[in-house]
Amino acid sequence: MKFISWNVNGLRAVMGKSFKEIFEKENADIFCLQEIKCSKEQADFQPDGYYSYYNSATAKKGYSGTAVFTKKKPISITYGIDGKHTDEGRVITCEYEDFYFVCCYVPNAQPELKRINYRMEFEDDIREYLVKLDKKKPVVYCGDLNVAHNEIDLKNPKINVGNPGFSNEERGKFNQLLKAGFADSFRRLYPDKVQYSWWSYRFRAREKNSGWRIDYFIVSERFMQKVKDSIICTEIMGSDHCPVCLVTE
Repeated sequence: MKFISWNVNGLRAVMGKSFKEIFEKENADIFCLQEIKCSKEQADFQPDGYYSYYNSATAKKGYSGTAVFTKKKPISITYGIDGKHTDEGRVITCEYEDFYFVCCYVPNAQPELKRINYRMEFEDDIREYLVKLDKKKPVVYCGDLNVAHNEIDLKNPKINVGNPGFSNEERGKFNQLLKAGFADSFRRLYPDKVQYSWWSYRFRAREKNSGWRIDYFIVSERFMQKVKDSIICTEIMGSDHCPVCLVTE
């Protein structure tokens, strides 16, 4: 199977940047998006051959939001985390026969870590949720997780210590998730590879490859044996993020 995850930073915006052509060319079994910033009606994107599921923010229009497009109809679809964290459209879970697929847009801690308390609450809730799912069947958890785990995962680690996305609190929660029985598929396959998935729009950061790896495919440990490759698609443009891809048996 082929899975793709992409923070598009506005689905309507990326639609004008060859998104449909990229979608068709990649031909993924499951293609999920974060930060769609619109409703299903506003997006007007229902690709042929796919079941489409949108989770748009209700608390603040044009903010956050996720979407999943899947060739195979899921057994069930769940929005949010066990009834919590539903108003910002951050989580969609698709249940299949052999695994759960969880698309997530983790909240940004914000400058000066103004939203770190909510971020910590979200992290604890999503980890507990994933562990619960993992007891039933393996989990594929992906999306913009808004954290660079280790120094290798961003261009300038020293000056970013304590900043949102590279705070001790956020990195610590990522450690807890991995210790709970999950694997960072890219880093497991490529322990020393330097590659990023997000670049600021400022200071020509992408041109200079001054970026962060904050988009992931995290999988249950027992699912790693099925993973053939975990790819960061840096050649695909259209957003300040690039897609990430997981290929399995």
